[in-house]
Amino acid sequence: MIVVTGATGGLGGATVEHLLQRVPAERIGVSVRDVARAQHFADRGVRVRQGSYEDPAALRDSFAGAEQVLVVSGNDPAADMTGLHRSAVEAAVAAGARRILYTSQQGAVPGNPYPPSDIHLATEAALRDSGVAWTALRNAAYGPLDQILGPWRRTGEITQPADGPVPYTDRAEVAEATAVILAGDRAFDGPVALTAPTAVTLGDLAEVASGLTGRTIKRVVLDDEQWVADHIATGVPEQAARFMLTWYQAGRAGYFAEADPLLARLLGREPRSAADRLAADIAA
Repeated sequence: MIVVTGATGGLGGATVEHLLQRVPAERIGVSVRDVARAQHFADRGVRVRQGSYEDPAALRDSFAGAEQVLVVSGNDPAADMTGLHRSAVEAAVAAGARRILYTSQQGAVPGNPYPPSDIHLATEAALRDSGVAWTALRNAAYGPLDQILGPWRRTGEITQPADGPVPYTDRAEVAEATAVILAGDRAFDGPVALTAPTAVTLGDLAEVASGLTGRTIKRVVLDDEQWVADHIATGVPEQAARFMLTWYQAGRAGYFAEADPLLARLLGREPRSAADRLAADIAA
C-alpha cells in the first residue's frame, strides 16, 4: 500500500488523483487531519484514516500496512516542523514502511538563507538515519506565478527585490511525477530534483509578458529595505516580510538556479516552462 499524507492539500491531493490513474484504489491510503474532507477519496475506494504529525499514535495507525509513505512537508512557521517531520518519519518506520518519500525543497543545502532550507535538511538527515530506504523530492518553486510577479497586469511593472534564476515549476506536474515515482518499479534513493526545464529571472518574465501582451512590462528592482517597508505599510507583519525577503536573497545567491531533466523523464514529455504558464494565465 502507498499512503499519502496531506491528501486534502494541493500537492498531496493532486498526487493521489494521479495515483488513482496508475494503481488500484485499494492500494492507496491517505492520512489526513479531517477525514470528512477526504470523503471524495473514500467514495472511490481509497483507505482514509485520521492522522496528524502532532499525534504519533494516530499517525502509526494511518500508516499501517504501508510499503511506501509520502510525507508531505508542513509549512506552519509557528510550529516545530523539524520535530513534526521527524515524528512522521518515526511513525512510518514503526508501521513497517519499506520506503519513505518526503517533499523537500530545491536548494536544500547548507548556507541557504531561506529558513525552510534548514528544516528540509534536518528532515533529510532524519530520513538518512531512519534505517529504511528514502527519497527526498527537492521540488522547485511551484506556487502561482502571480505570487511572485505581483500586480503587474495593473501596474505594468514587476516590482520585487533583486532576484536570480529559478526554474518555476507547475505544481500539477510535480504531483504527477511524484505519483509516477510512487507507482513505478524504479527506486530513487536520496535527494532528487523536480524542476521545470529552464531557470528564468523576473527580468526574463517581464520580457515574456511584454511579448504576450503587446505592452511594455518593466522589471523594477526595489531595495530590500524599501520592499520590506512597502509590505509593512500594506499590513504585512515585519517578521513575515523579512521571511519572504530571504527567498529573493537565496535566489540571487544562486541557490535555486539549477534546472534538472528528471521531471521531463518522469513525465515522458517536456514540462511546462514559466513562459508556458504565464501564457496560459494571460489567456485564461
